[in-house]
Amino acid sequence: MRAMNRKRQRGVAIISALLVVSLAAILVSGMLWRQQVQIRRIENQRLLAQAQWISRSALDWTRLILRSEADTSPTVTYLGGVWGVPIAKTKLSDFLGQIGEVRAQQGASTYLSGSIEDAQAKFNLRNLVSTPTPGVLTINVAQIQAFQRLLAMLGINGSLAKTVALQMRAGLARSATRFQTQTGNSATSATGTSTEATIAALAQGGTGGGNFTDDPGLKDADNNAPVAPLQMISVDSLLDVPGFSAEAVAKLRPFVTVLPTTAAVNMNTAPAEVIAAVVPGMNLSQAQAFVARRETVFFHDIGNVQLALTGAGVKTVSTDPSEMDVTTKYFVIHGRVEHERAQLERTTLVYRDPTTHTTRIVYTRDSL
Repeated sequence: MRAMNRKRQRGVAIISALLVVSLAAILVSGMLWRQQVQIRRIENQRLLAQAQWISRSALDWTRLILRSEADTSPTVTYLGGVWGVPIAKTKLSDFLGQIGEVRAQQGASTYLSGSIEDAQAKFNLRNLVSTPTPGVLTINVAQIQAFQRLLAMLGINGSLAKTVALQMRAGLARSATRFQTQTGNSATSATGTSTEATIAALAQGGTGGGNFTDDPGLKDADNNAPVAPLQMISVDSLLDVPGFSAEAVAKLRPFVTVLPTTAAVNMNTAPAEVIAAVVPGMNLSQAQAFVARRETVFFHDIGNVQLALTGAGVKTVSTDPSEMDVTTKYFVIHGRVEHERAQLERTTLVYRDPTTHTTRIVYTRDSL
């Protein structure tokens, strides 16, 4: 009996020891797994931070290109410029040249790609609302008609143009740019500051009201609404406007933008659809003929645009400098960085001062 009890006790001890060892192994493996996950998370954060700094460096380089381009051609922006050449997927070490030879192995898995887009090649929804005097927001009937023509060309209900204008004005009522006034090609605020200062104010944000001035037949949908609609900051903001669907916004995306200030359409870079919309009495076929002529020789001034429009078959041409121009102040920079496991896509709106040619970042949006 004693021998059997000893064997039984020995078996229980062995089982208990195995259970303790198994439990300890489970606890240790769990701790090691959590430690590995934490290390991986820290590595990912490090790689993402490095990718962001690489993207920032590429953005500075792009801004230098825009400034150099303005120094060379200060009065004209056309598609044949250096800024219009996209950068295919390229190793970072190829950009650095001899400087990167020391760290070539570290940069072997880092790639850059991107392009620069003329933001003023599209129809600017901000033009639907003008500011004739500080604090007064007025619906621009001529721009609404242009937007209606663009919507009709794309098979979208043209009556939505008025709705967008009212939504834009209601959102601007509490924006930092509500005191901006437009004088010719240069925008100034009530205090006499430049558009660059207005952009800086926009980046900081602002609150406050603005007086409304209605044009005949254009009234607010709800003047007593307790909360004003959000300010439009991109084409996707049209999804908040009643009547717009995701399909309609997708159709408009190549031809419409939202800039922080009013801006003329660059006739050197705009597609045929936008040109046909902003030029009264011009159809799409005439606009396509205009674009075909532009591919041969770009326009040096508004006078060249006038002649080309006449040659395209447009009888009466109004070359308002606030609606049409041959140079650009706003550019959208698309950049993509692939740094080992980290991937970063960054879209940046850059303002280039037409006088000093300096550039300023208006906003940056990242897509991981």
